[in-house]
This record gives sequence, C-alpha cells and structure tokens, in this order.
Amino acid sequence: MPSLQDITTVVLIGAGATAVMDGWLLLLKAAGIPTGSFALIGRWVGHLARGCLTHAAIAKSAPVSGELVLGWLTHYAVGVGYAGLLVVMLGMGWTRQPSVLPALAFGIATVLVPWFVMQPAMGAGIASSRTATPVANGLRSLANHAVFGAGLFFTALVVAPIWR
Repeated sequence: MPSLQDITTVVLIGAGATAVMDGWLLLLKAAGIPTGSFALIGRWVGHLARGCLTHAAIAKSAPVSGELVLGWLTHYAVGVGYAGLLVVMLGMGWTRQPSVLPALAFGIATVLVPWFVMQPAMGAGIASSRTATPVANGLRSLANHAVFGAGLFFTALVVAPIWR
C-alpha cells in the first residue's frame, strides 16, 4: 500500500509535468502556433460520460456545461495518472533519484493515446490524419508529449529533495 508521501510525490510530479507542458503550449500559442482547446477535451469527456465515444467532429458536437473546467481537470488528472503509471513501472526509487531517459521515453510513448484513441474519437482520425495538416499536427503532439516527459524528470528533480 503506497504511503501518503508516495501518493503526494506522484501527484506533485504529475501536476508539475502537466504544468510544464502547459507552459510549452503557452509558448507555442504566443509564437502563433495553433494549440488544442481543453474545452474540446471537456466536451469529449462530457459526451463520453453520456455514452458517446466518437464524434464526426468534436468542435461541431453539442457543447457540454462546464466543458472548459472539465477539460482542464481531465488534462491534469491524466498527467497525474501518467506519473502514477511511470512510478508503478519504475518504482518509487525513481522519484528519489530521477533519470531523464525513462521519463522522456515514457512521455513520448504517451502520445499513442491521443494519436490512436482521442484524435480518432474526436473526429480527427488516427494521428490527426483527417485534419488539414496531419503531419504538423502529429509532430506537434509528439513534441508536446516529449515536453511532458521532460517535465516528469524536471519536476521529480524538484520534488525529490522535499522528502530528504
């Protein structure tokens, strides 16, 4: 059974890595590079809770009450969940002595979920294949998840000394 300290560590690492990714997304937006809307993720999750998994185009689906907040909550919950999965795979020892390669590889691997689950379910096709710029969108997703992986590592570096 994980301790409260272990759970807190994982939550901090996941939330921190997600915040690093959000900082990256803000930089992209400031540079004029399009980024996704968390409201649309909230819309998808809201419809998912009602039994609707797929959409022809999520932007054209009926809005869901509170979808922006739901999208942000989902985004951070997924980030914390991914951090938990990484720690389950590597053990709590990694949180005390983090190494970059497993975190970066794991972050990159997490792009498989949007490419093969979320984007198709939201009407964008596998790896954004149904969008106007599928290669650019796919590469942007890959970069975003690599930044998340780097965020896992850097946040773990910041969190590790807290418990010493």
